[in-house]
Amino acid sequence: MIRKFFKRLLAKPTLSKDIPGKQSHTHLNHGGKTPAAYGVHKPKVWTLAEHKIDRRLVSHNAIRVCETLQGKGYKAFVVGGAVRDLVLGMRPKDFDVATDASPEQVQRLFRRARIIGRRFQIVHVMFGPETIETSTFRALASSSSEVDEHGRVLRDNEFGRQDEDATRRDFTVNALYYDPSTETVWDYHHGMEDLRAKTLRMIGEPSQRYREDPVRMLRVVRFAAKLNFTIEPATYAPIADLADLLKNVPASRLFDEMLKLLMSGSALACLKGLRKAGLHHGVFPLLDAIMDQERGEAFLAEALSRTDQRVKDGKPLSPGFLFACLLWHLVLETWEKKLEQGEVKFPALFAAMDEVLAEQAERTAIPRRLTGDMREIWAFQPRFEKRAGKAPFRMLEQQKFRAALDFYELRAETGDADPEVARWWRIFSDGESNNRQHLMEQLRETPAGRAEAAPKKKRRRKRKPNSNTATGAAGNNQQSGQ
Repeated sequence: MIRKFFKRLLAKPTLSKDIPGKQSHTHLNHGGKTPAAYGVHKPKVWTLAEHKIDRRLVSHNAIRVCETLQGKGYKAFVVGGAVRDLVLGMRPKDFDVATDASPEQVQRLFRRARIIGRRFQIVHVMFGPETIETSTFRALASSSSEVDEHGRVLRDNEFGRQDEDATRRDFTVNALYYDPSTETVWDYHHGMEDLRAKTLRMIGEPSQRYREDPVRMLRVVRFAAKLNFTIEPATYAPIADLADLLKNVPASRLFDEMLKLLMSGSALACLKGLRKAGLHHGVFPLLDAIMDQERGEAFLAEALSRTDQRVKDGKPLSPGFLFACLLWHLVLETWEKKLEQGEVKFPALFAAMDEVLAEQAERTAIPRRLTGDMREIWAFQPRFEKRAGKAPFRMLEQQKFRAALDFYELRAETGDADPEVARWWRIFSDGESNNRQHLMEQLRETPAGRAEAAPKKKRRRKRKPNSNTATGAAGNNQQSGQ
């Protein structure tokens, strides 16, 4: 027993101690009051009757992680956006857990768990397809934290107390801790009050917090659009002046945030919010050009409306399809200019794709697997115009045919493509072999079908003079002149 006691005692994480004056790092944004005035060490604990969280909406695996940690004597809570959504009666998409156990201690308690992260180490506890992200309480920022010249925190692995962890979080509504065992919510920064007031408020001095992590500017816009919340004026005010800080954020992280924004269920509202706040130049510099085109805006609005509906219906989304929609009209505009200059149809299209993707890649690193999907969807579009011969049957065999047809139908709905052609392809793709053959025969009898089937005049290629022939001819001429 004594040996077990000492083993467990030595295994406890080294947490930051109560250092005099350490609370001076915290500047709450509630009328300039000090942390002590809000009882940082004594959170408001909300009971089930007050917060009304339906435990059935909580992930069974998140509860299991909390109960396993608590069974070993550690603190453990579901934390962050999941608690916010639960209080609002929404089913969260994913769940995070915060604990006073170190990453190594968490990892030892679960069969499938791995430690990840450089900036701050966390543990991914995996249960089949679900991953519960489990982090150790973080200490307040200190002089030992590694930051860049703009104040962005690069590395910070200092563990701390629960109240310090709450202060380190971005917005008050995200600093709520739910204990599934007691069904209570611990609230250090009046997050429940802001939730009820539908207000997004930064914990701490907003400018400083945005400098620590500029992505918070994107997050506040996304949360405001998704939740239909108001951004508190002091939280919103610095964004326009600090928007350029996004240029210092790794492109891969910006892509992750952009993807969350597009798949939030309020994608169009998010994009408009980014533009209004002046943030689109940092994350999506082509947004102005997209939204300023009348036909492009209609296409984009319809595409994102469909996306939002799929999110609400719980249907899967294709990131490649989404980005193909966002950038299509820039590709189309560039392609049309090249055709006007006399370039050949398909080479001009591929050149237009390269130009647009290269410009966007300067700020948002779209993964190659997605740009490959986007190129295939775009390359299909002019091919839908050819329905003669064996081409339609060959197109059906292509992997991205369905996505490309959905894309063409979306174009047809917004006046960018022929609705009759879109309807024909849908019937053709859904029909059986005999029906498809019948459709082809019917098409041949129509003016459109005859026009497509008509042989096109081939350009006669200019022959380049053969170097050997030219040399030989010159030699003969020289010999004849001798």
